[in-house]
Amino acid sequence: MMRSLTPLALAALALAGCATTASLPPTQVIRYHLGDNLARGTVAIQPANATTPSLEFQNYAGAVQAELARIGYAPAAPGALADFVAITDFHAIPQVGPPRRSPISVGLGVGGFRGGGYRGGTAVGGDVGVGFPVGGGGRQAVLVTDLSITIKRRADQTAVWEGKAHGVVDARKPDATPPAQAQRLAAAMFTGFPGESGRTIEVK
Repeated sequence: MMRSLTPLALAALALAGCATTASLPPTQVIRYHLGDNLARGTVAIQPANATTPSLEFQNYAGAVQAELARIGYAPAAPGALADFVAITDFHAIPQVGPPRRSPISVGLGVGGFRGGGYRGGTAVGGDVGVGFPVGGGGRQAVLVTDLSITIKRRADQTAVWEGKAHGVVDARKPDATPPAQAQRLAAAMFTGFPGESGRTIEVK
C-alpha cells in the first residue's frame, strides 16, 4: 500500500553575503513522492490556474516538458490521453533586494501538502517569502521566482510526486528573463529525480 505524503515543514535558511556586494542564494528545492520506483509513461503539462497568461505559461511548460522527457516521461501523441498530468504553477515577483555590504537571509515558508497519498492525491499550498536585513549601502533589484509541480496519474488523479523550487536572481542579469528562469527552476526541480522525499536541497 502506498504511504501518504507527509506534511511539509521547511526551516529558514541563512546565507552570508560577500565582502563587496550581497551574494544571492542558490535555488532551493524540496520534493515529496510515494517511492523511488515511480512508473513512467506519457505526460501532459497543465496550468494550475486556468487564467494563467498563455505566453508566460509556455515558457515554464516547455522547460518542464523537456526535463520530464529527460527522465522518462514522454509527451502524449496528438489527440491521445496522457498517462500522467503535471500540474504546473509559477510566480515571478520583482523586489528590492538586499542592502549591499550586508548579510542576506532567505526564508522559504510553505503551508504544506494537503490531502493524502493514495486516498486521493495532494496539492501544494502555502506561500514563499524572502527577507532581507535593513541597513547598509545601496539596494539591488532582484527577481523572486517560484515553481510548483504536481505529477498525478490521470486514471485516478493520485499525486505520485510533488515539488517546489524557489530562486532569487539579480534583476539586471541576462538570466533574469522568463525563459531563463523557467529553465533554471525546472532543471533544479528534477535534479536527481525523484529526489529524497522531504529533504531540502540547494542547486547552484
